[in-house]
Order: sequence, then structure tokens, then C-alpha cells
Amino acid sequence: MGDLISNLSLGFGVALSLQNLGLAFLGCLVGTLIGVLPGVGPIATIAMLLPITFGLDPTGALIMLAGIYYGAQYGGSTTAILVNIPGEATSVVTALDGHQMARQGRAGVALGIAAIGSFFAGTVATLVIAALGAPLTGLALVFGPAEYFSLMLMGLVFAVVLARGSILRAVAMILVGVLLSTVGTDLETGEERMTFGLPFLADGIDFAVLAMGIFGVAEIMRNLDHTEHRDVVHKAIGRLLPNKDDFKQSYKPVLRGTLIGATLGILPGNGAVLGPFAAYTVEKKLAKDPSRFGRGAIEGVAGPESANNAGAQTSFIPLLTLGIPPNAVMALMVGAMTIHGIIPGPQVMTKNPSLFWGMIASMWIGNLLLLIINLPLVGLWVRLLKVPYRLMFPAILMFCCIGIYSINSLPTDVMFIGFFGIVGYALIKFGFEPAPMLLGFVLGKLMEENLRRALLISRGDMMTFLDHPISAGLLAVALVILGLALLPTIRKGRDEVFVE
Repeated sequence: MGDLISNLSLGFGVALSLQNLGLAFLGCLVGTLIGVLPGVGPIATIAMLLPITFGLDPTGALIMLAGIYYGAQYGGSTTAILVNIPGEATSVVTALDGHQMARQGRAGVALGIAAIGSFFAGTVATLVIAALGAPLTGLALVFGPAEYFSLMLMGLVFAVVLARGSILRAVAMILVGVLLSTVGTDLETGEERMTFGLPFLADGIDFAVLAMGIFGVAEIMRNLDHTEHRDVVHKAIGRLLPNKDDFKQSYKPVLRGTLIGATLGILPGNGAVLGPFAAYTVEKKLAKDPSRFGRGAIEGVAGPESANNAGAQTSFIPLLTLGIPPNAVMALMVGAMTIHGIIPGPQVMTKNPSLFWGMIASMWIGNLLLLIINLPLVGLWVRLLKVPYRLMFPAILMFCCIGIYSINSLPTDVMFIGFFGIVGYALIKFGFEPAPMLLGFVLGKLMEENLRRALLISRGDMMTFLDHPISAGLLAVALVILGLALLPTIRKGRDEVFVE
């Protein structure tokens, strides 16, 4: 307990510095803004802002990017409640009852309970991360190359199982990502691989280029593809603070949602997305009158919103402690860490404690800032909702091109984001989800490195992965999870959960 308090005090010392506080505020503000504006999203925004982080110190850069991520979760609920358009995938469930409350003139109460539930969930999630950080990082001492390879393989299996739609397509996307990660010069032999004699591919495909093309540019093309219909509520927003009855109806869903979201968020493979769906299902099952749900039940906002924010924050646990990104946003975080010369994994806590604990403390500060940003500025967010997307996309596209050119000053990088943008758009059109590809790309290099290291130590004996008990255990878990996902009944249920 004493260690936890001293570690958190170190973290708050780092997070409360004027620069980091400013970056946390900027991240939360930008996150809320892109959460409110449907069609941008945190993945595209973080991909676009990666070049800006080059001039910042690593701690400040990651604090800002983390702020964008959980800020978008807050902003997404505002759009879901007021416009019936989920700004985020995790806000789909909030729209069901939140928008109905807004139509009944209770938009303020819905926004208030969403903000309060999210703040409580965020506070609990921060404490969970702080408490689990040290024990999980203790695994660093027993993890060798074989264990790391098996752990990353398990992370990719989770990504396959929890990706939307077809398992075969998710596997294909991960394999394409792993294949792209091998482009460039082999570090051990010095041989060029899959460069097709093009000199600009000798250093491999830049992470920022791939992320910005697949998510930034492709997202713009996807949004221009369909006409918008925004059902903005014209009724007065009303009081923001819920009354005694509202609190009485909401406090149990908030507690349950926090528990569900925090637990699912830890799962590799985007378990955080399942949190709001699971919380909504639980609340509906426990309700005395389930027919109220979908007609403005406050529990249908309180539970999912708490689960949403708790899951968004606990998804940092696999990233910070094991170096495994559980979703596409965390894969971008791994990219940002490697850009700054930090090797993600258990050694971050021991080698760079100020970054580790500074990020954890900044999450709680970020939640407080989001409470301050969201509720008083709700009138401003409503006005922003009326801005047509056609006015935003040229600015976003220009920002992408300037940002990517500023990294290496290579015109080929600008052409590449255009190419990957077309590829990303085609993938979406054919029903492929690009997020697993990014996870495959990020983990591909690390997997190859650990595979080679493990085989060097064992002199080429593949049995080394089964001889180490932890490695064998992780491979067994991966095999069981994949086997369960392939069962027809589970696959059917899984497809139904993700029907939007």
C-alpha cells in the first residue's frame, strides 16, 4: 500500500507539471470535439496527430494521445444523446435511451448522468490500473523471448475473436498486417525484403503513414460516400444535474457498469467495445419493467456509459504492463512509444517510472478535466453538431498531408497515405475491418524479433515454446479461445451482438 501511494504521488508530480497539465487538457478537448463530430473518431485523429508528438517529450505526448482517446468516449455520448448518431462504436447503446430522454426534454439529465457515471468509472479504473500495474510488471522477470512471442500470438487471437463479422476475414487482415511489417531491410542479414527495388521502402513502411492512410484518409472517403441525416433535438437541454430520484435509479447501474467495463477492458482484442453492450443487457435483465428500455430509461444511459469509460481506461493495462495493444487505438499508442524510442512492455515501469505513473495519474486528472469541459460547454457542442461534414473534410485532408510530410520530408509518404487510404476504403467496402491489420503490423515486428531470439537461444528447436510452462500455457489459452470462436453457436451469437 505504501508503495502504491508513493508511486501515485510520483505520478501526480509528473502529471501536474504545467506542460503535462496543458497537454492533458488539449487532449481531452480535442477528444471531446472529435467524439462530438460524427465521422472522425479517435483512431483517425490520433493517427493524424502522431507527427505533432515528435516535438514533445514522450510522457507529454502519450498523456495527450490518451486524453484524445477517453475524451472521444465522452464526446461520443453527447452526439448519441442529442443527435441519435453514435460518435463512437461504444456509444451505440447510449443512443437507444439517451436520445429518447432528449426527446422527452431530459437531455440535460442524460448528459449529466453520463458525465458523472463516466467520471466515477474513470476514477475506479485509474485505481485498478495503479493496483494491477506492479504485480503484472513482476512478470517481466519471468518473461523471456518464448513467453513474449506466445503472449503476442494470444493477443492476436483475441483480436480475431473480438473483431466484427467473419473470423476468416479478421485472420486475413492480421496476416496482411504481419506481412506488411516485414517489408524493408532485415536487421540481422542486411537483405532487403519485399521492397521491389524501391529505395524508399528500404526502411520499411512507416507506422504513421499506414495508420493515417488506413484510418484518416479512408474514413474521409467513407463519410463522403453516404449522405448525412442528423436528427438534432430542438427541445431545451434543461437541468444538467440529476435529482434524487435519478440518482436512486442510476447508482447501481453505474457500479455494475464500472465493474463490467473494467473487467472486459483488460481483455486483449478490443474487449472494451463489448462493455457497453454487456452492461445494457445486464440492466435490461435486472429491470422490474424491461419494456422501459428503448423509451428513455436512465439506467440504459448510466450503465453503458460507465462501462464505456472504465473499459477505455483499463485497456491501457495490457499496453503498459505487457506491451500488448488490445485495440487499434492502443496499437497507435505502441507506435507513438516506439517513435519516441520506448520499448512497450513490462520494463517501462522499471526503466521509465515517471512515464508509467505519470500516465496513470493523468488519467484521473483527464477525467476531472472532461467533467469541467463537457457540462458547461454543452451549448457549444450542440452548435458544432450543425456543421456539415463537407466543410470539415478538406481541412482534415490538408492536415494529414502536412503532418505526414513534416516527419521525413518525403513526397512519397504523401502519395503512400493516398494509396493506403484507397486500400482502407476498399477494405471497408468489402466488409473487412482494418483495425486487426494495424494490430498485426504493430505486433509483427515484435513477434519476429522474439521468435528469432527464442530460436537462437534454443538453437532452432521449435519445442522451446512448449518447454517453457508460461509460453505453453499462453499458447493453450490462444488455442482454446480460437476453438470456441469457431463453434457455430458462438459465432452466430457473436455476429448478432455486432449487428448495428
